[in-house]
Amino acid sequence: MASHSPSQSTPDASSEYDVLDVLPANSTSRDVLDSLSRMIEKEELKIGDRLPPEVEIARQLGIGRAKVREALTSWQNMGIVTRNKKAGTRLAAEVASNAIHLPVTLKLEAESLLRTHAVRRPLELETVRLAAQQASDQERLLIEARAAELMAIYHAGEDWRAADYQFHAAIHSACGNPLFGQLIRQIQQGFHEVYEAPFGQPHLGADSIPLHAPLAEALVAGREHEAVRLLAKIMDMVEAEIRQVMETRDV
Repeated sequence: MASHSPSQSTPDASSEYDVLDVLPANSTSRDVLDSLSRMIEKEELKIGDRLPPEVEIARQLGIGRAKVREALTSWQNMGIVTRNKKAGTRLAAEVASNAIHLPVTLKLEAESLLRTHAVRRPLELETVRLAAQQASDQERLLIEARAAELMAIYHAGEDWRAADYQFHAAIHSACGNPLFGQLIRQIQQGFHEVYEAPFGQPHLGADSIPLHAPLAEALVAGREHEAVRLLAKIMDMVEAEIRQVMETRDV
């Protein structure tokens, strides 16, 4: 087993963890991470321990190295591993089921969502505040139109995720600082490259969608404090739903 102290030397992981099962040819990045999660838990690896190199993981799983790199990059973006050429890929977060009644991969998924949510929150709130203050008439009209589109799709019972993305993108564009939108997209990308439907629920946060209409109204009217309050409530609802899943989902 690898040393549990990152300051100590670690044996060659490629020869030590020859325990990954071969995956089907059409496996996804999530399948790769499921396999790695099982290996990490079985070998009782801790924070600071090193994972096998990409080429070794690909060999054991019987898949292309590019798919392994994509999966590990997603974990890196989510703060689960750190990666560099000298130290290799090392765990930066605990990967274990512990007492929580979730499979290890769903536990990681929930924790990653919460980390992403916590980082996004101040960015999103400031973006809404600035948009309420600075949006041009044309930008306010676009926000209004995107909100109407979102609500029409939602009430029709159709998949509203793309419309929700476009609505928030309109707010980001209206805040007057393109860095906010870029940072938020980068944070989202780290999670959604692997998890397009958190916990198998593609419409996580659906209960918060009706609040997007009054949010748009507040933005269009320039009511800054009301817009910030409504977005904070939306984000609170999504976080509460994530935590509820963590508490109630059985193995």
